[in-house]
Amino acid sequence: MSTRQLLRITTAGSVDDGKSTLIGRLLHDTDSLPLDHLEAVTDAEGVADLAALSDGLRAEREQGITIDVAYRFFSTETRSYILADTPGHERYTRNMFTGASNAHVAILLVDARAGVLRQTRRHARIAKLLGIKHFVAAVNKIDLVDFDEKRFGEVEHELQQVADRLGGADLSVIPIAAKLGDNVVHRSDNTPWFDGPTLLEYLEAVELTAPQPDPASLRLPVQWVSRPTAEQRRRYTGRLSAGTLKVGDPVVSLPAGTRSTVTVLDTLDDDRTTAVAPLSISIELADDIDVGRGDVFVSAAENASLPVLARELDATVCWFLDEPLRAGDRLALKQGTRTVRATVQELHTKLDPETLDEVDAPVELALNDIGSITLRTSSLVVADAYADNRDSGAFILIDEVSNDTVGAGIILEPREVKPSGHNRSDIKWHPSSLDREYRWGKTGQRGATIWFTGLPASGKSTLAVAVERALVESGRVAYLLDGDNLRHGLSDDLGFSAGDRAENIRRVGHLTRLLADAGVVALASLVSPLKSDRELARTLNDAAKLPFLEVHVATPVAECERRDPKGLYARARAGELKGLTGIDAPYEAPENPDLVVDTTGADIDDLVARVIALLD
Repeated sequence: MSTRQLLRITTAGSVDDGKSTLIGRLLHDTDSLPLDHLEAVTDAEGVADLAALSDGLRAEREQGITIDVAYRFFSTETRSYILADTPGHERYTRNMFTGASNAHVAILLVDARAGVLRQTRRHARIAKLLGIKHFVAAVNKIDLVDFDEKRFGEVEHELQQVADRLGGADLSVIPIAAKLGDNVVHRSDNTPWFDGPTLLEYLEAVELTAPQPDPASLRLPVQWVSRPTAEQRRRYTGRLSAGTLKVGDPVVSLPAGTRSTVTVLDTLDDDRTTAVAPLSISIELADDIDVGRGDVFVSAAENASLPVLARELDATVCWFLDEPLRAGDRLALKQGTRTVRATVQELHTKLDPETLDEVDAPVELALNDIGSITLRTSSLVVADAYADNRDSGAFILIDEVSNDTVGAGIILEPREVKPSGHNRSDIKWHPSSLDREYRWGKTGQRGATIWFTGLPASGKSTLAVAVERALVESGRVAYLLDGDNLRHGLSDDLGFSAGDRAENIRRVGHLTRLLADAGVVALASLVSPLKSDRELARTLNDAAKLPFLEVHVATPVAECERRDPKGLYARARAGELKGLTGIDAPYEAPENPDLVVDTTGADIDDLVARVIALLD
């Protein structure tokens, strides 16, 4: 086994700055190319097309650009290297994000003629975001500016400004001509004014501060559970993402919190008593505990460094899809070996690639945008901040319909959602001394919820008010929960982000359940644009065996906009109001409502009768 230290490198920079050519030159001048590979890219005159050594896809060769991430390997007497040749074209920024995710060093290519470009800044920001600490800027094609020291100094100044904007990144700048080989592996006679290292000398000298293996920081995501024979205990298989593990160590599985002790530890190659990250291992425990794919083993020692059992994630994401990401979007989130559903609660900022400034409160993230967001997961995830653990602090976002990867992100802060100031285990449910049937029998009325949903100005509240009056006048107890009114009390602490809207509907759902349980006909009138939020309200009532009736007030958006009693549509059209449902925020129509009505020119008494008929 080689004892040479491994250095992972990613290339970055704008399209046509020469990343693939540089990698080809490194491979060529370190004698790392098999002869047949070199012959395959050498023309009749004996000139090698160095870029073709990395551009493996036909589309890349035809277009002369890199599209996919190409990994190349080479070594010297000092080190072994893995090079990620990532695309410079803006459309393929997502591939650069992937290629840089495990790198120690970023080689930032800059064309000496063009200087620092928009994509140069974007790639530098991504690399810094992903925790890369060492940057070397290769000012390429210096031969095309006649090896001019002054021009090199100008580009160096631009690069230092970028480094300063990134918080003082460790940056070295080297003039090179990748096509000719100047200052790549061998020192150039054409730059006598430059006394710094060649690119390879820089890479050979980079000091890596590898974290010392620490049993307390153990992270073992479970990838597979097996039982080889009926006589054997279960085997839990996965790759150590942090820490060490040995036979006899106490462990706890998360999120369940079940404890046991490691009795057997082995790899595909040999049995051993101790394993160090990032080794793939299989373990047996003293107890057959309920653990499945996606669970994580951590240390049960008193000094253990534990992750967070999180339901909310503050994160930075890079968006990969043509269709933009908006607050309220539902996606699958894959973190480690665990996949859960997640909702985008809020978009906080978006990166301006020209200035590297953060733009506050964006409406959406478009293709290749980088922004900070808050995600709410459907179940607990075992998470660390990315700064603490690159594996358990990173995730991808997946479209649940197409199963396409649509984004990637890193966790800035994982948070467990708890009732403020309370220990949930101290809170007990106290049943009423009166059961529901007794209460309903005495009042002569059965409770129910009627949920009115539709666009703003669709006529929901007008119809709900009329239904409430008709019910009360007929001797029934009914109460209207109007969305605007609730904002003055029950939900006066909430804003209008997707997360706050979801919380508003959750509160109203619980309130309708309580009212219906008491025998009241609860009438809820809210836009409630998302199916998942309305489904939560339905589930709360269904679980209590209480009737839940959904009325879709399906008045067309054109009619709603014509009415516009609050002027919301006019403000939205003028750009003064962002996120109005029906204009620049989606409305998900119910698939199977109990009743669909259109208030356009309709007789209100007829509509009221149709709604009340649902109760009979």
